[in-house]
Order: sequence, then structure tokens, then C-alpha cells
Amino acid sequence: MASLLQGRLPVNQDVLLMQKGTLMRKVRSKSWKKLRYFRLQEDGMTVRHARQAGGRSKASFSISDVETVRNSHESELLRSLAEEFPLEHGFTIVFHGRRSNLDLVANSVEEAQIWMQGLQLLVDFVTSMDQQEWLDQPGWLSDWFQRGDKNQDGRMSFEEVQRLLHLMNVEMEPEYAFQLFQAADMSQSDTLEGKEFVEFYKALTKRAEVQELFENFSADGQKLTLLEFVDFLREEQKEGDRASDLALELIDRYEPSDSGKLRHVLSMDGFLSYLYSKDGDIFNPSCRLIYQDMTQPLNHYYINSSHNTYLVGDQLCGQSSVEGYIRALKRGCRCVEVDIWDGPSGEPVVYHGHTLTSRILFKEVVATVAQYAFQTSDYPVILSLENHCSWEQQEIIAHHLTEILGEQLLSTTLDGQLPTQLPSPEELRKKILIKGKKLRTLEEDLEEQEEEEELKTELEREREAELELESQFESETQELSPRSKDKNEKVVMCPLFCSPICCQIMVQAPLPKPGLPLFPKQIADGSIPSSSLLFQKCKAILCPALSSLVVYTKTVSFYNFTHSREHYRFYELSSFTETKAKSLIKEAGNEFVQHNAWQLSRVYPSGLRTDSSNYNPQEFWNAGCQMVAMNVQTAGLEMDLYDGLFRQNGGCGYVLKPDFLRDTQSSFQPERPISPFKTQTLLIQVISGQQLPKVDNTKEQSIVDPLVRVEIFGVRPDITHQETNYVENNGFNPYWGQTLCFRVLVPELALLRFVVKDYNWKSRNDFLGQYTLPWTCIQQGYRHIHLLSKDGTSLHPASIFVHICMVEGLKGDES
Repeated sequence: MASLLQGRLPVNQDVLLMQKGTLMRKVRSKSWKKLRYFRLQEDGMTVRHARQAGGRSKASFSISDVETVRNSHESELLRSLAEEFPLEHGFTIVFHGRRSNLDLVANSVEEAQIWMQGLQLLVDFVTSMDQQEWLDQPGWLSDWFQRGDKNQDGRMSFEEVQRLLHLMNVEMEPEYAFQLFQAADMSQSDTLEGKEFVEFYKALTKRAEVQELFENFSADGQKLTLLEFVDFLREEQKEGDRASDLALELIDRYEPSDSGKLRHVLSMDGFLSYLYSKDGDIFNPSCRLIYQDMTQPLNHYYINSSHNTYLVGDQLCGQSSVEGYIRALKRGCRCVEVDIWDGPSGEPVVYHGHTLTSRILFKEVVATVAQYAFQTSDYPVILSLENHCSWEQQEIIAHHLTEILGEQLLSTTLDGQLPTQLPSPEELRKKILIKGKKLRTLEEDLEEQEEEEELKTELEREREAELELESQFESETQELSPRSKDKNEKVVMCPLFCSPICCQIMVQAPLPKPGLPLFPKQIADGSIPSSSLLFQKCKAILCPALSSLVVYTKTVSFYNFTHSREHYRFYELSSFTETKAKSLIKEAGNEFVQHNAWQLSRVYPSGLRTDSSNYNPQEFWNAGCQMVAMNVQTAGLEMDLYDGLFRQNGGCGYVLKPDFLRDTQSSFQPERPISPFKTQTLLIQVISGQQLPKVDNTKEQSIVDPLVRVEIFGVRPDITHQETNYVENNGFNPYWGQTLCFRVLVPELALLRFVVKDYNWKSRNDFLGQYTLPWTCIQQGYRHIHLLSKDGTSLHPASIFVHICMVEGLKGDES
């Protein structure tokens, strides 16, 4: 298979050395550090490891599994072992999804650099390939070849091919399989080698249903002319007026032959390439970009939010790690949570209080946020602080936030003026906001800042007057104002019009820094009378330095909606447990919608979810709640929905709410929606599946019996599901050809989830793959749905082929 990579795989000295193999130390913990021999295979796409060179090896990872490669300075584990292994010798392989990172330590800086640079080169190569290149890429085909080539002699006998078919989820008559085998065996050696195996695979994956569709629109059955392709795009794909221009673009993009491009025709291969591409995907390509208005107030958006972000496991004994913040931010989270407690040596720590979860330094969390906040999205990050610290360590928190975040930190209003509404994500680009308690109102802060500016100007004028006075009456001034021994005391001179003889020495406490109110601890020592300040007794433990960093996201307690309307301001927000939020939606759903139209709300999981499980976020989105915080470390249906919603708008972490959830006078009832919302009918023909995964790869003889379940999530009356029949013993190219019909009242809030399952009459059907997307991002026509794992990672090349048709109103029922 290696010969097929010539001219395609980027090969340099690093890659060649990786293919020779390297003995490195695999590190799982401070106590688990074992030598393993790692080697990149000849296909350039898979890495295997063994206990020693020449030993029995097993697959370690595929290049397509790797997201990036980091140096050891970013690994908490490798940093903790710096005294044992030089940091320059280590590196970390980061995988897609929730798979744990792989920490490795080489024997030298040079060896570490070879693997870091070589791996990143291959990762970039795989990332840059489009769907069809990935289909044609022999690297992942080589993986099948190696799994089928049981004796590893570089060729496959018919017996090995039969074994491979079971591994690939194919149940096929031996006679037909042997016909395909013989047709591909061009050398007549009774074995299949590199290119022969590729031909066998192509014959195996021939798409009869696509061929039939192609011939329906092609006059000669060999090609689609430009006009024929335009007809297909207009009639079936519902591309409308743009069909003519789009046809030319797609032919140029997907037709493999140069002559076809010149003649503006599309061959069967080009047609299949288009259907399998992003343009032929069910998810509208325009929704992959930032397509929504990003200039509306922050409270008009759903905001991708994480709960207890520092945890990568459960809520009781799980590990706290900055890796939680890295993963959350890289997947698009824009609100991350930090639980801060007093730590040793005066340094605050982050962990789940009163539990056995491990602890990490707060300053490391802040440094991680500073580094990763805007790698995925430029739109603002909200740092939700749960502050449990003493006065002294709160000052350390404020110091770290200010010093580490620097210009990224928003510490005052954008223009220094009192706003009338929250700023927009566009206005807050590349800014980090602090969410937490605040001693006073924003109005009082801005008023004090203005007064301080005036006082500063006045003091500067007085100082100028002092200097002038000193120059005129130098000897008298020295007698009247001897230098104070106390550095904290300040001498204030009388105005110029006062006679020098009547001057008095007045001692004043140092003024606070601009933006900071006087410290409550000055009340305690009697230097400031408590009656002169408005601080409430319960607020005295909050450090003013930290309080002043809270600008647009001040947290307040919730009592009821009337109290919030009468007493709270637009920049104040409340947090609700899932139980409280559900109760409010049930009892006062419309009031909750109106509340969320002018003020931010955050919903978080119940404390009883010690296993870090998740709730269904949909019902809170239905009420317009913006920050519905999730345990992003836990995969499942709930995170499928979450990822599905935020997959749109460029994955930037902000999704504009429907207009009826942005109106403070909205009449929308999330539990009982009524007109004028437009009902839509959705017709889905589930046609076929392609190369579905196995439930258990260790069972070679096991073949799945797949069925497709289509689920609708949205307002309560819209929640429903339907499923196809199962196809017995065919996970490779099952055919269903069944049509499902759904009627939806509020399509603006609906999510569509496709789930492929393995039918099991004895127990619950087993999960094979899924894909979730917003109703508003669905493309009509013949579309492929590229399946994702439970973890949200690609199951390429697994897909299902469908036809989608949307009808306004109730017409779909009649059809």
C-alpha cells in the first residue's frame, strides 16, 4: 500500500525517521512511566507501538485522530515531572473529542522535535484534504488492508478478504465476493496487492441508488450536461435562482476530468463527489460561516457555556485540570466557570469545594484562558467566578486577572459612559468579561471614576499652586510644613489666598487607586466611619479590587420576576439550578421569556449530578435562557443537542435567538406555543447507509442490523421521533428507502437528530452514530449525513443518504 502514497503524502526527513521508529517513554501519571517503541507505518497515516523494537505491536493512533501536538510546557503532567525528565524532551499528542491526551518523553531534544514536527506536518496534511480526497486517500484504506492481511505479508488471499468483509460490516454471498476478488486480481496471483485492493474496494462501494438518480437526469446515462445539472439543482436541491451559477462552480470543483470541466459536463464520479462533499451535505454551508447579526445586545444570543469547566471527570473525585479549559474553549465555549478557594502559600486554587477533586492554581487557569480564549472564536469570553476566598487572596485574584489578562480584560465600560443596554459580541471582540458579585452599581462606579478624575485634576492644580507658593515663600513653607516621617501621610497646603501664617498642617489618608472604592477594612480600624459608606454588612468580605473588575455581568439573587423588573438593571444577571428554571418555565413561562429579553440568565446542573451527567438544554433555550451551562466532559444525547445548536454561525459560540425571544413584550409561551408562528412539514426519505461502524470491533463475525431513528427536539408539542425498519446483516451499504413525515409548530427552535442504531431484539438497540443540526440549517434535496461518534468525532466514511423536502403549513399531510 505504501507505493500508492507517492507524490501525495508529505515526506521529509522527520517523517522518514518516524517510520524507522523511536524508543520513548509513555507517561500516564507520576508513577506510570514506561518505555515503548513507537513507529509510523509505511502508509504514513497510522502509528503503532510495542514494548521493544521488533516486538509484537498494536495500533496506537491514526493521524486522523490527532487534533494537534503541544510542547511539554503546556502539559501539567510533564511539568510535574520536570525534575525527572527535561521538559524539552517531552511533548503531548492531543486527540479529537474526549480521548485522553498522550504524553511522551523522548531521549533527546532532537528526537522530540522530529516527532513533533513530523506529526504536525501529517496532521495539517489530513486537515487540508476535502471529503473526496479523504475518500481516495489510500492511507485509511491501508488501515483496512493491514487489518485484513492477517499474516502481514503485504498481500491478501481470498480467505483474508472474507475475514476483512466481516471486519468491514459486510455480509456477502461468497460467490459474489469471489467475482469481485477475481475482477480486481489483475496479476492473477490469487492475491490482492496495493492497487488491486483499491479496485476491489471501489467495486465493493459502488452506489446503485446514486447511479439510478444520475441516470434519471442524464439523457445518455454517461454525463450530466450543464442544463441537466441546473435542472437537478433547481428541482431536487431547491437551489432556486442561483442554480445556473452554482452548477458551473460545482462542475469546476468536483468534476475529476479536465475535458469535462472544459465542456461544462459532470460525470458520474463528479456527481458522487459533489453529493459526498460539504456542498452536498445536509448542513447548509452558509451556516458554517458567521452569518448572523453580531451587533445586537449580549442578552439576545444563546451563549455556549460550560459548568465546572476545570473538571475532566465526575463532581466528587474527578481530576481538576487546565485541560478542561483548553477543551472547552477550543470547542467554542464562551462562558467558563472557575470555583476559587484559598490555597497554600497565599495562592488561590481552583477545585470543586468540599469534595475530593484535585486542585490547580488559579493563576494557571487564568494563563490558560489568556492563551486559548480566542483561538476558536474572536467573540467575548465570560469568566464566571465562584469566589470563596478570603480578602487577602481575593486581592491576589484581582492581581492575576489584571496582570495576566492585560488588555484582554474588560475592567470598565467600553466608552467610559453609562450604557443603556448590554454591548454586542461585535463590540466586545477579543475581550474577557468577569462575571461575579459587585459591591456597588455600575452607575456608582462610573460616578466615582468621574469624581476621581475631577479630584485628580483639582489636586494637580493645587500641586501647581504649591510649587508656585514654595518658590515665593520657600523659607516660610519649610517652617510650616516639615517633612512627615510617615510615608502614608500627605501634606495638603491651604489655598493661595490664605495667609501663610494661618496655614495648618492637614494629614490625609492616601487616596485609593482610580476605579477602586475605599476598602472596608479601613472601617474596621476606625480611619473611616462606617456610616459614610453604603457597603452592606454582608458585602464587606468582597474585595473592592475584585469587585471593580465586574462590569457588564454582575450576579444578583433572584426572588421573582416582578422584583427583578423593579429593582435590577440590565447588566445584572441571575443563576438558576435546572430544577428552579424548570419550575419557572412551567409556572410563568412567558414572564421568563420577557425577563430573558432584557437580562442575562444562567442555568446550571443540579448538585445531585455527581456523575457529571447533563440535562436536556432545549427546554431552557425555549424560554430564551442564554447561558445554559453543561458538563462538556460528558458525551451523550444532551451534548449532541448542544453541539448541534452551536455548530452554526461559524461555531463562534454565539447564536442569535429568534425574534420572539428578543422582544420584552413577547407573548410567546414556551410550554403552549400558538400562532403566528409558521407550522412546517418535513418529509425525510431515508435512502441508504454507507460503511457504518461496528458496535464491537473485537467480534469479527458480528454484522450490524442497522436502523435509522429521526428525532425532533424543540417546544414540547414538537418533540417526537420516528424510525425505519432494520436491515438485517448489512452495515456496509444498507438500503431502507422509507419516508418519514414530521409536522413542527415552531421550526425556529427545532433541532433534528439522526441516530443510526444496531437492532437488538434482546435489549436496547446499540448506538452506532449520530448527527444533530438546527432546523434552520437544513438543506433540501438529496443529501449525505456524515455520522459522528458518541464523542462527537467523525466516523468517516460512515454516512447515510437521504432526501429532504420542507413544506409550509399542513400541505405535507395531504401529500
